[in-house]
Order: sequence, then structure tokens, then C-alpha cells
Amino acid sequence: MKKLIILILSALLSVPSAAQIYKHLEENRYNRDGNEHYYGLRLGLNLSSISSGDINLDADAFAGLYLGANYGIQLSRMSPVWFEVGLAYSEKGGIGHIDGERVKYRLSYLEMPLVIKYSIEVGDFHVQPLLGGYLAVGITGKTKDYRTRDSYSSFDTFRRFDGGLRIGCGAEYQMIYLEAGFDFGLANTNKDDFDTAHNRCLYIAAGVNF
Repeated sequence: MKKLIILILSALLSVPSAAQIYKHLEENRYNRDGNEHYYGLRLGLNLSSISSGDINLDADAFAGLYLGANYGIQLSRMSPVWFEVGLAYSEKGGIGHIDGERVKYRLSYLEMPLVIKYSIEVGDFHVQPLLGGYLAVGITGKTKDYRTRDSYSSFDTFRRFDGGLRIGCGAEYQMIYLEAGFDFGLANTNKDDFDTAHNRCLYIAAGVNF
């Protein structure tokens, strides 16, 4: 009970400090051209899969980490349209089957999202539908074949470059930011010339803007 009381008091005492930090950041949230801008940190979850004409590469949902940093700038003081670019570590892949046995494809990318957001004020919140794309390069990956009990680099099978469309929606309350979206991979990541493979990814991320 004492620990709970101390925790509650600590949280209450931190509220004015957080509000003061937010106020200070709001006062300094303009660049040299007078347009509003922000920096953001993101931590989230990917639920990815692989869509392929090769039945051995067609893979169901796989959970992975999303960790990134973003920079956004308002394109005009006269309209609530924002451009955001970022850099993220993004785990994708999928779980497939060969001869009834599981095959796990893990693909880790260094990813750069580029999106346009339209900010809609709803009370104390800002709802931000977004549309854009992403470019990515594979940095590490492992395939586990439970049929043969072998592990090898996923990039023996997949190309390292990926890119596609991103659609989603974010919500901002003071410094707190939440976002959900979907990535449609357009680049063919399969090294085989006869069949294609494309990443599909639903992501959910939370973070702060400052």
C-alpha cells in the first residue's frame, strides 16, 4: 500500500513537469522559415506476411519489432498538411510451410518512410490520416527450415531492396502520438525470375513528438 501511494504521488508530481516541458516545446516548435515542425520517436509492432506466387514462399503473419525516429514539417502555415520522413529498424517476414513443416522467414530492414499527413483537430486531439510510401534495405535475416533443421540467411532467397505504399492514420495528444497503418510492398523481393514475392505489413506504433 505504501509503495502504491508513493507511486501515485510521484505520478501526480510529474504532471506539472510534463506540462511545463510540453509548453516549452510548443513555444519552440517553429523552424527558421516560420513553419511548425517536430521530431518524433516511435516504438511499435509489425504483423507482416509474404505474398508470393511460389507456394513455398507464401507466408502467414509474423510478429516483429518496429523502432524509429521521424521528422515532420508543416508544408504551409495556411493549411494543416505535413510532410514526414523517418528512419526505422523494421522486422518483417512470415511463417510458411513446405511439405507440411514450418519455415520461418525473418527479414530485418533499415527503412525510410515518406508520407503526407493531413491534420484534423478534434477537441484536444489531432487526427492525422496519412498516405505515402517507404524504401527499405535488408540488413539481416534468417530462415529456419523446420523440415531440414537448417538455418541460413534469408537473403539467399530474397532481394535486399524493398519499397512500396503506406496508408494509415495517426492521433496526437500533446506530446503523445499513436499510429496504425499498412504497408503494401510493390518491389519484387524474390530472387527467382519466375515467381514474385511482396511484403505485406500491418503496423501499430506509439511514441512522442517534440
